Amino acid sequence: MQRITKFFSDIVREMRKVSWPKRSELIRSTVTVVTTVAFFVAFFAVLDLGISELIRLILE
Repeated sequence: MQRITKFFSDIVREMRKVSWPKRSELIRSTVTVVTTVAFFVAFFAVLDLGISELIRLILE
């Protein structure tokens, strides 16, 4: 039981050392990630559509 208590005590101590991002940094990073993901989704959707049409043209 003492090992478990020490483990959680160590976790709390380490979490106090963490440098958490400010709200503005968090929002900016989130917007960057969402924008990047949306761009790649659109890019690969268009690429997939193009390749599918190309294959359809070849097979007909």
